[in-house]
Amino acid sequence: MDALATPLTLSPPSLITTHLSNPILRSSFTQKKTQFTKPNINNNNFTAIHASVSSKSTSPPETEALDQDEKFDWFSQWYAVMPVCDLDKKAPVGKKVMGLDLVVWWDKNESAWKVFDDMCPHRLAPLSQGRIDNWGRLQCVYHGWCFNGSGQCKLIPQAPQDGPPVHSFQKACVAVYPSTVQNGIVWFWPNTDPQYKDILTKKKPPYIPELDDASFTYQVFHRDIPYGYEILTENLMDPAHVPYAHYGILRTPQPR
Repeated sequence: MDALATPLTLSPPSLITTHLSNPILRSSFTQKKTQFTKPNINNNNFTAIHASVSSKSTSPPETEALDQDEKFDWFSQWYAVMPVCDLDKKAPVGKKVMGLDLVVWWDKNESAWKVFDDMCPHRLAPLSQGRIDNWGRLQCVYHGWCFNGSGQCKLIPQAPQDGPPVHSFQKACVAVYPSTVQNGIVWFWPNTDPQYKDILTKKKPPYIPELDDASFTYQVFHRDIPYGYEILTENLMDPAHVPYAHYGILRTPQPR
């Protein structure tokens, strides 16, 4: 207990000495002065050169900022209508895509599939219920109006032959959508504005090289389903539902 009561005594800093095992070496440096001789410059031996400064900026052009408010235009894209294998060259076929009623038919005069607005300009009858006449024109089932591959009316049976050419009027034409065939599928551009007539030369449908490769095997089918693409995509990415929701329909492992 006496040892614990004994106060601890510290030496002041001035009394604490430190012994170094190796002494500190001191080096002496000698600075050598260098003398420079001023050259004898004769101003008469020099010619003044005036540099011309260009007013044009040499800096790279500024990158334009992207418009963050730019929205996706759903009606400025190519859309698949139907596979060619499901079409009949002898009869028009109706289809609804992007909320648009379409009619797809084979124009033998131009050897191409055409996509029209499925509505006759006369009485708005669906052209998909019509037929292809002997001259390869799309004929309306209601009053027999006939249209060529450019949408022009070529015949109005009720119009007098010696009367005005009413079939050539602009209001007698059918709206035509730009269309093409790629990967065995008919595609269309959902805008009938004349400025998109040659849109195929500027923008093409998405190309799937495997569909044109003979070494690949695939199956084409289509169904009309009463919901949007986002629900279908989510469904296709959910394989866990297959053995239960498609029980007895698809060849899948039996659910436990």
